[in-house]
Amino acid sequence: MNTHETVSDEEPGTRFLLYPQSPFLEPGAQPELVEISAPQGSIGPGPSGPRMYTVNPVGKTTPYGAIVPGPNGPGMYLPPWDGYIQPPAMPDEFGNFFHIAPSDPSFEAAHLFGSAHFTMDVWQGYFDRPIPWHFAPDFDRLELSLLPSLDNAHIGWGFLETGGTHEHGDEYRPYSLNFDVVSHEIGHAIIYSVIGMPSDGDASGEYYGFHESAADMVALLASLHFGSVVDALLKNTRGNLYTFNRLNRFAELGENAQIRIAANTRSMSEFAAGWTSEHDLSEPLTGAMFDIFVDIYHERLLLHGLISPEEEHLSDQLEDSPDYSEVMQGVFDARYAENPEGFRIALLEARDFLGTYLADTWERLDADMLSYFGVEKALLAVDQEITGGAFRNIIEGNFRMRDIGLTSAGPRLPDPEEDSHSASVRTQVPG
Repeated sequence: MNTHETVSDEEPGTRFLLYPQSPFLEPGAQPELVEISAPQGSIGPGPSGPRMYTVNPVGKTTPYGAIVPGPNGPGMYLPPWDGYIQPPAMPDEFGNFFHIAPSDPSFEAAHLFGSAHFTMDVWQGYFDRPIPWHFAPDFDRLELSLLPSLDNAHIGWGFLETGGTHEHGDEYRPYSLNFDVVSHEIGHAIIYSVIGMPSDGDASGEYYGFHESAADMVALLASLHFGSVVDALLKNTRGNLYTFNRLNRFAELGENAQIRIAANTRSMSEFAAGWTSEHDLSEPLTGAMFDIFVDIYHERLLLHGLISPEEEHLSDQLEDSPDYSEVMQGVFDARYAENPEGFRIALLEARDFLGTYLADTWERLDADMLSYFGVEKALLAVDQEITGGAFRNIIEGNFRMRDIGLTSAGPRLPDPEEDSHSASVRTQVPG
């Protein structure tokens, strides 16, 4: 099993301050000190490194990916930005960036770079290899660009561009400070690199739904590499991961606003007649993966003697019951109090099992033949290869609960939504 490793003691990595969750959710939220894999001294002003660089353009109004006039006719507007830029984030004397305070105008650029690089580090650990950019034929590096006028964050051919939202009164909330958003977009880049793009420029709804689900899982598991997230998660839930908590909320823009929820009850039967939103269509697959994660976590608790077989069986029996929380929370409260460190270890083990499983599963998929049922078959093959099928019943049971393998998504009903990948700059390729 491949796990994410930070840099060795002999070669310390470059340090950044990152917010594990959007800082706008909790007053007084503090960023966490992290290390990315790039050795100290290898990341220059911007920040900029061998694989990506950040710019904060002055006077840029057109987002990347837009179709603009050119000397040879209309074409895609792509990096690099060649105009004026705001003063870049500068490293300290050792090559680190954690000296830059959140109040500093250059903090956004540093946070965007650190979030993107940290996510890629985590997942290259799970893949146990470098992940090349899908746009490598044209660009060696990813341009990370700040564009406040853009009410979106998107990745495309050579760029990851983040704007922000004004939906909360007069307060501007930049997406560059939301780790989930940045990590989700890096997730799309990983999938495009590993699985590829549809050869005919279009694909099934399940391909686009899979993309959203996979990007969500990239962000979810990357966030579990922050010590503060793991500590707060266990402290707040006492190890009961089915409690509504910060782990299963994505890209939150306010206390009660979520884009998607990992712990959901959606099934494929709801989409058999057709679908209108690939984000909604992703939820049965994401829900199945989240349930698999929790079930593996329970298996690790059982293996380490942290819960009894009877308690684990009771949790399975009550999983879809409204009585689950009332009954099981008391069990988890008592068991967690006995060995908090054991629960933390079990959680990290489940995290790394699922991360490795997903990486190996995605390596087996193809953009032109992708289906949720195919994802299940690949996941089962990986489980057989790694553990001899230890989690076969867990995988099959959770996919069946979502009607995956029993029914497929119907056709897309109306025109694609505005943020659909089938009609966005994410899938556009020059020429």
